[in-house]
Amino acid sequence: MGEWIGKDRKARRCYGFDEIALVPGDVTVNPNEVETTWQLGKIKFKVPIIAAAMDGVVDVKFAIEFGKLGGFAVLNLEGVQTRYENPNQVLDKIAKATPQKATELVQSLYTKPIKEKLIEKRIKEIKKADVPAVVSAIPQRAEHFGEIAQKAGADIFVVQSTVTTVKHLTKEYKVLDFSKLCKKMRIPVIVGNTCSYKTALELMDTGIDALLVGIGPGAACTTRGVLGIGVPQVTATADCAAARDFYFKRKGRYISIITDGGMSRGGEICKAFASGADAVMVGSAFARAKEAPGRGYHWGMATPHANLPRGTRIHVGTTGTLKEILYGPAKLDDGSQNLMGALTTSMGSLGAKDIKEMNLVEIIIAPSIQTEGKVFQQAQRIGMGK
Repeated sequence: MGEWIGKDRKARRCYGFDEIALVPGDVTVNPNEVETTWQLGKIKFKVPIIAAAMDGVVDVKFAIEFGKLGGFAVLNLEGVQTRYENPNQVLDKIAKATPQKATELVQSLYTKPIKEKLIEKRIKEIKKADVPAVVSAIPQRAEHFGEIAQKAGADIFVVQSTVTTVKHLTKEYKVLDFSKLCKKMRIPVIVGNTCSYKTALELMDTGIDALLVGIGPGAACTTRGVLGIGVPQVTATADCAAARDFYFKRKGRYISIITDGGMSRGGEICKAFASGADAVMVGSAFARAKEAPGRGYHWGMATPHANLPRGTRIHVGTTGTLKEILYGPAKLDDGSQNLMGALTTSMGSLGAKDIKEMNLVEIIIAPSIQTEGKVFQQAQRIGMGK
């Protein structure tokens, strides 16, 4: 499998969202009657789209609003919300910084120590609104922060890093034992990120409840440029979904696959589900909401890295309310609003009654799918030509 790229060296061809299309079958379904619900642990969610744990996307107010709309947003326990009593002042500074100074400013602002009391406070603020409280931490702090989060009432805990493996080699610090963590946690644990079949299987064996898939595809992420690593999301999702299905047949335990990053429009989200996802995690699309804390700006989780930033601050603008972005009515013509409407309409057009059937629709390789017949849109920079 693969093509020769040099003497004795092969490379596998992989695919991203722009290179494929979904093929309608011989049955269509009323979009109002398709089922988008997915389950994590004992909790069911009507919305299979998750707001990413990024400081320009999620704060307490945003998490509450998102929860009321039927899904959940992930609060970053290592961002400005847990470092500052009044994060709004910090967010104002980041929004006002010039492009040349933004990364340096973010690096300096994230040097302030994380306050454990603020972790408890933020979780309790979300829980007070009677919506799911979902929080994230990096592996090095996961065991300690997981314990704090669980005691404070968190419903789901996310462990997230650029690349996550069970076998992490280091002499510098203690390696997180995922199996030990999952046994200690009484709430569902989501782990990521990865993009390969073998690693997905190994992580599933530790007792996790869901797996984040995606290395570097995010709009504000520069990992692929800085480190040269990553796998296009269609292939990454399909590979990890295959691991999920094999694991379920072997162990009888279902581990949800969450495609993370690379999606800002409805069509890309639909293609992620067709590739095998149970849910998707989105950042930039929600950073454009009026309720988002970034003031129209969005920055990567690794932007504040002290020595090698792998994210940047981008301007995405503010285009509508969270409800409009999630449920419409859409005021823009580019697929960035009414994401749930796009998903249900796509499912109906494909004849998929639920997410599991959406995982099985026909996919074709179609490199011209984004450009065929779109010359006027491209010339006028509207619709698919933006």
